[in-house]
Amino acid sequence: MKKKYYITTAIAYTSGKPHIGNTYEIVLADAIARYHRFLGEDVYFQTGTDEHGIKIQEKAEALGKHPQEFVDEVAKEIQRIWDLMDTSYDQFVRTTNQHHEKIVQKIFKKLYEQGDIYKGEYEGLYCTPCESFFTESQLIDGKCPDCGREVKKAKEEAYFFRLSKYQKKLEEYIQSHPHFIEPEARKNEMINNFLKPGLQDLCVSRTTFTWGIPVDFDPKHIVYVWIDALTNYITFLGYDPDGSSENFQKYWPCNLHLIGKDILRFHTLYWPILLMALDLPLPEQIFGHPWLLMSSDKMSKSKGNVLYADELVEKFGVDAVRYYLLHEIPFSSDGNITLDLMIERINSDLANVLGNLVQRTLSMADKYFNKEIQSHPLQDSLDLEFVEKINQLPSKVEEKMSSLAVSDAISEIFDVLRASNKYIDETMPWILAKDITQKERLETVLYNLLESIRVCANLLEPFLPSTSKEILRQLNTQEKSILYGSVSTYQVLEGKVLFARILKEKL
Repeated sequence: MKKKYYITTAIAYTSGKPHIGNTYEIVLADAIARYHRFLGEDVYFQTGTDEHGIKIQEKAEALGKHPQEFVDEVAKEIQRIWDLMDTSYDQFVRTTNQHHEKIVQKIFKKLYEQGDIYKGEYEGLYCTPCESFFTESQLIDGKCPDCGREVKKAKEEAYFFRLSKYQKKLEEYIQSHPHFIEPEARKNEMINNFLKPGLQDLCVSRTTFTWGIPVDFDPKHIVYVWIDALTNYITFLGYDPDGSSENFQKYWPCNLHLIGKDILRFHTLYWPILLMALDLPLPEQIFGHPWLLMSSDKMSKSKGNVLYADELVEKFGVDAVRYYLLHEIPFSSDGNITLDLMIERINSDLANVLGNLVQRTLSMADKYFNKEIQSHPLQDSLDLEFVEKINQLPSKVEEKMSSLAVSDAISEIFDVLRASNKYIDETMPWILAKDITQKERLETVLYNLLESIRVCANLLEPFLPSTSKEILRQLNTQEKSILYGSVSTYQVLEGKVLFARILKEKL
C-alpha cells in the first residue's frame, strides 16, 4: 500500500473575494501536496469555504440577499481563484453542506451528553469581525487582540466547551511531540500567551444571529464557528460519531494542517482539545505560515493595499505568480510583494536563468546535431563535477521539503540551473563546434545539459506545474526519473520562450 498523506488548508471565510495573501496558502499547500504525489504517496488534499456567522448574515442583509445566495456567489469566486492558480485539491468543501451540518449537530450533542459542553451565561467583550469574546486582560490597548478593532460588551445565554478540563493533557502532548506546532516561534507564542495563563472554557453557541447550524436539542442556539468550521477536516472525510467511513479510517489523522499564523490559537488549542474530547488522534503537524505583506504592510481591503491573484495572473501568468509566492516568502517570517519586486524576480530567475538555459540548449542541439543528442561515457572532470550536482539535487530538495522549507527547495533547483548556465560558459560549445575532432565532446556537453534540464523540470513540477510540463514537451520526453542518465537519446523539439522578459514601462 502507498503511504498516505492528508493535507488541508484553512477554509476561506466567504466574506468576499480572496486577495493574494489569502491565495498564498492554497498555492503553498498545493506545492506540498504535489511534491508528496511526486514521491508516490497517496495524497488527499482538502480545502474549501467557511460559510456561517454573523458577519455573513450582516453582509448578505446589507446587499438585500439571503445568506445562502451570498455565500454561493463568494464560494464560487474563491473556487475560481483556486482553480486559476492550478491547485490540485481533491475536495473543495463548504460548511453549508447538509451532511456537514448534520454531523456537526451530532458532534455537539455527543460532547454535551458526555459533559464536555455545558449551558451557562456569557458576559464579556465581544469582537464582531472575529466573532470572539475576550476578557479585559486579553485586549491590546482596549481593542481586539486579533484584529485591533473596537469591542463591545455583550451578555447572552450560551453553551461552553470545557477547554480547561483538557489543558494539562494538551500541554503534555505538545511537550512530547516537539514538531506538532511549527515553526518553533509560533509554538512558544501559544504556550506563553495562552497555555501558561490558563485556558478558559470556550463559548460554542450563540443566540444573537440565525445564520448557522442550530443546536438540534435547543434550536434557539446556533453552533458557534469553532465547532462548525474546525470539524470540516473530519466531517468531509467521513467522520461520524455513530460510525466513521473507510475513507476516514484511511486518511485520519491529518499529516498537515497548513494555516495562517493569525488563526494558530484556534487550530493548536481549541481543535486538539476538541479531538481529544471525541477520542480521536491528533494531527501530525500544524504549521502556521507567515503573512504576505504589501509594501511591508499587512494587506487590508479597508486600507486599499490589496492585490488579487487573477489580476497578477493576467499580467504575469500563473506559474510566474506561483513562483513568486513560493520562492519569495521565507520559511518563518513575513514576505513582501510589490509589482516591482515581481518583475525583478521574473526577469532574473524565470526569464534569465531558466528560460534562457532551455532555449539556448535546445537551439544548440538543433544547430549542431539536428535535434538528436546521444549519451557518451563521461571523461572530463568538469562533467563529473556537474553530474554530481545533478545527482545530489533530489536529496537536497527532499531534505528541504521534509521541513516545509519550500522556498529553500526551489532555491536548490535554481542553484543547479545556474550551474548549468555556468557549465555552458565553461565548456564553450560554440568553440567545440568548430573542431570536428570535438564532436563527441560537444554532444556529451549538450547531453549533460539536457539531463540537467530534465531532472530540474521534474523537480519543478510541484511548484511550476505548467512550466515543468512545457519543458518536458520541448525535450520530447515523459521520463519522470530524477536520476542522471535515465534518457539515452534525445530527439528534442524546437525551443519556445518560457518566460519573456517584462519591460516595466510597458506594464
